[in-house]
Amino acid sequence: MINKKLIKNAKKIDFFLLSYLKKQSKSLLVAPMKYGVISGGKKIRSSIIFDTGKLLKVNENKLLSICAAVECIHSYSLIHDDLPCMDNDSIRRGKPSTHKKYGEATAVLAGNSLLTLAFEIIVDKRNSLTSNQKNEIVSLLSNFAGHTGIAGGQELDLKFENKKKSLRQIIDMQSKKTGKLFNFCLQSVAIIANCNKREKFFFGKLGEEIGLLFQLADDFLDIKGSKKLVGKPIKKDKKKGKSTLIKLMGYNNSLRYAEKLKKKILLKLKKHGKNATELIETIEFIKGRNF
Repeated sequence: MINKKLIKNAKKIDFFLLSYLKKQSKSLLVAPMKYGVISGGKKIRSSIIFDTGKLLKVNENKLLSICAAVECIHSYSLIHDDLPCMDNDSIRRGKPSTHKKYGEATAVLAGNSLLTLAFEIIVDKRNSLTSNQKNEIVSLLSNFAGHTGIAGGQELDLKFENKKKSLRQIIDMQSKKTGKLFNFCLQSVAIIANCNKREKFFFGKLGEEIGLLFQLADDFLDIKGSKKLVGKPIKKDKKKGKSTLIKLMGYNNSLRYAEKLKKKILLKLKKHGKNATELIETIEFIKGRNF
């Protein structure tokens, strides 16, 4: 059931992005951009957005542009993370990384173009959101995509390699690298739903907790997953000396930590009753897919 939902949602976002790019002027970068963002991955972040939309009773059509923007940002970060100067990964989503397919220079430019495309999609005049909503969402995404978010998290991830770091430092790094974009997924829906400041903060923090759970799932996959399931080489974290919660706490303690985190997230959603059913289902999938 959950897999059907993820596939269905991914197809909606792929169709939106393909249609959007088709209306733009052609360039040599369109092919590598499509290669990086279309038909790859489960697009769990988009499903999280749709699920939160159901919780807050937001029409799905109002969320398509947000989903597309998130996938552009996420894919840009993956393209850059895979580069030889970063994590140097040759396989992504079961196929050659963008720099392996198109070359390093083109991969950098395609990643940059996806980053800027995300903001273009949000502010597009065809987007039915109000000007105030667009401004607030752009401000939020700018903060989470740059040096205080994804980019800053990747820098810490690289700097932490082969070094002993504290629980607080590792969580801070993972919050920036992974959690902030999940924060955006939930908080942007709260903005569209015209929630108050306190509610926006609540959903943002909830998103970061879901992001941390997602990161833990990825870290467990790297240890005990399969290359076919993950879509990229496994057991990389240990080889590269990555600072992870599993490395700090040990495998079994990390399992217990993840379970407590999941229960904490679900407890916060309990008050929303049936409206939170879809989001709970996706969270269960994140936690249960590999550990």
